[in-house]
Amino acid sequence: MERAEVLKRVIGILTEAQDIRRAAETGQDDTGGGDGDDSAGGAATAQVATTLLNEMLPSISVPADASPRQVAALVAEALGPALHTMVSGFSLAFTSLAIAHDQGRTDVSAIEVLQELALEVEAGVYDEGP
Repeated sequence: MERAEVLKRVIGILTEAQDIRRAAETGQDDTGGGDGDDSAGGAATAQVATTLLNEMLPSISVPADASPRQVAALVAEALGPALHTMVSGFSLAFTSLAIAHDQGRTDVSAIEVLQELALEVEAGVYDEGP
């Protein structure tokens, strides 16, 4: 999965998590709970996160006779780049939200900050260099 796509998926998961949380707080049954219980919103958010992980993380083939050290090296080699990109995406989103908060921006919601970030990603502002 390309870096820009990962960033957009991270923004999407954060946006969806906010929607789930808002629905749970207002007692809407978009999360399957129906009573505003946090566990329903938490389960729905976990499902969104699981989907993201399934899409982003590569499958790993390990030879049957691999030593524990070889398994660790294969896992690190396969997962390292994907996890780095995903953590970078969440860090970028967090930083964007934190900057808006620290600047006292009451004229924009968190969703609007994330939408602006998504537009910047789509425009290539955060593309990696050569």
